[in-house]
Amino acid sequence: MSNKSYYVYVLTNYLNSTLYIGVTNSIERRMYEHKNKLIEGFSSKYNLNKLVYVENYENIQDAIAREKQLKTRNRVWKIELIKKANPKLSNLNEQIPDQVWNDTKKVEKQDSNLLLNDTVKIENKQVSV
Repeated sequence: MSNKSYYVYVLTNYLNSTLYIGVTNSIERRMYEHKNKLIEGFSSKYNLNKLVYVENYENIQDAIAREKQLKTRNRVWKIELIKKANPKLSNLNEQIPDQVWNDTKKVEKQDSNLLLNDTVKIENKQVSV
């Protein structure tokens, strides 16, 4: 049995006007990627980096099935689901510590620990912060 966790998550922009549903095995890494627009696509195009909803799964197939299910629902249903867990549509990113991975070593990013223009590695990809 695997100890891995998988997450289905919903992002929006700061006007709460557009929703994005995704799945990941590392919510911290994925939010870092969204926040820093490291992956081109829908979320970077529409500035979607406000995390408003997360579900945790132990099985990737269950997480993918749930992601697909949520994507079939209409916007009103999705907003109602989100508001049950997060009534004010608060930014849940603030509850996730800013973390980056340098190979297998965890580096905590705190105000003065990581300077602008420092370079870190995220899954073998160099990124300037």
